[in-house]
Amino acid sequence: MQQNNGKALKGKRVAVLMTDGVEQIEVTSPRSFLQEHGATVTLISPKAKGDKVQGFNHADKGDSFEVDMQVGQASPSDFDALLLPGGVSNPDALRLDKASIDFIRAFGAEEKPIAAICHGPWTLIDAGIARAKHMTSWPSLQNDLRNAGAEWSDEEVVIDGRLVTSRKPDDLPAFNQAFLKLLAIDPGTADRGPSS
Repeated sequence: MQQNNGKALKGKRVAVLMTDGVEQIEVTSPRSFLQEHGATVTLISPKAKGDKVQGFNHADKGDSFEVDMQVGQASPSDFDALLLPGGVSNPDALRLDKASIDFIRAFGAEEKPIAAICHGPWTLIDAGIARAKHMTSWPSLQNDLRNAGAEWSDEEVVIDGRLVTSRKPDDLPAFNQAFLKLLAIDPGTADRGPSS
């Protein structure tokens, strides 16, 4: 473990955008990892603050997560980065929610780090962020992403500028490390430079 645990991401604020059907481990693993390194993680959803989002372990119901902030009330300018977990029905529902797509689009427009895993990259198509990006995802999304103008490859983790993508829960260790690296060097936070 690094000696600077708890400090590398101090002052960083990460939004996690999700709704019912989210793949549980794709929330809990990055959230714990980011918090261990000092980041503040906020769960954002089309649902109202205090409502519950139902997580899943593949096809089986998992835990529920309390919403910290409704997406319509959330300002991308208050966050340094965005995490988009997967699960099939989670991004499928988010794609139909204008406020969610606008929220994602704003992160792309401001060139803030976005990390999307499994089915999470689906929403990047609707937000106009997939075009001309090198990405990976759950294999069933590859044609959708290619049709949207992305270059798709079957890799554990792909980094293209401020965008990090991975394929599945097995990729979480590499995904988390890549997101950490991007956040730790991101100049977006006022009072912290690269950590040493």
